[in-house]
Amino acid sequence: MNITGIHREQNQQPLIQLKNINVVFAQKTALQNINLNIYPNSIITIVGPNGGGKSTLLKTLLKLQTPTSGEVIYSKNVRIGYVPQKIHLDHSLPITVERFLSLKKGLKTQEISTALEQLSISHLRKSNMQKLSGGEMQRVLLARAILNKPNLLVLDEPTQGVDITGQAELYQLIHQTQQKLNCAVLMVSHDLHIVMADSKEVLCINQHICCAGTPDVLSNDPTFMRLWGNQLAQNVGFYTHHHNHHHTLHGDVCGCNSSAVHCQNKDK
Repeated sequence: MNITGIHREQNQQPLIQLKNINVVFAQKTALQNINLNIYPNSIITIVGPNGGGKSTLLKTLLKLQTPTSGEVIYSKNVRIGYVPQKIHLDHSLPITVERFLSLKKGLKTQEISTALEQLSISHLRKSNMQKLSGGEMQRVLLARAILNKPNLLVLDEPTQGVDITGQAELYQLIHQTQQKLNCAVLMVSHDLHIVMADSKEVLCINQHICCAGTPDVLSNDPTFMRLWGNQLAQNVGFYTHHHNHHHTLHGDVCGCNSSAVHCQNKDK
């Protein structure tokens, strides 16, 4: 089964295509038979249990993980901006925000200034990176991502370590950035209670693509708590994202409404 994007204009070509992607670590399957097309201006949120392969999917897309089998195809004009969960800084080597952003070669000072202004962090220009709060750090990482003038913005749990107020502000900035750049967004998130309104499509991944659809479809299935339980609901952090299916003992996905939700069976 292919997830081809629910919201796209006719004749649009995908920025990135993932075809039959499988990733196996030491005989343990991380991703199985992933097929996904990412189109210009799409807004896709990826959810799923911890250890379900969400970050592995992003790493594969970003060429940070080589798939065991399958193919990732990039359009000639794709430009990716990446916001990781966090970065590791050497506290023995202080670095300012301005210096950190200028590590990207070929940048002009004005380009850095524009990115800082766009994210309302010009006042942090001379600040030490090691002393930033969680929310400030994520804004700086988002500023670095948009310096590439991306047409695809990839974010891996961008609100990790950010307080509730900061989460809402950060998602608003992501929304504004998407509109300003007119770019696609692919985001892993545990905060769907905040971002559901801004997602055009939601994918649920647990090694394979369990289901995908528009938020209004996936948020109205009363069987979610029965099928996934309280533990998964707490991990995902969103209590109205439901699954219109169940898993057999072999991991197959059954009981899907094909007119509303896409479902994918695991290969034997």
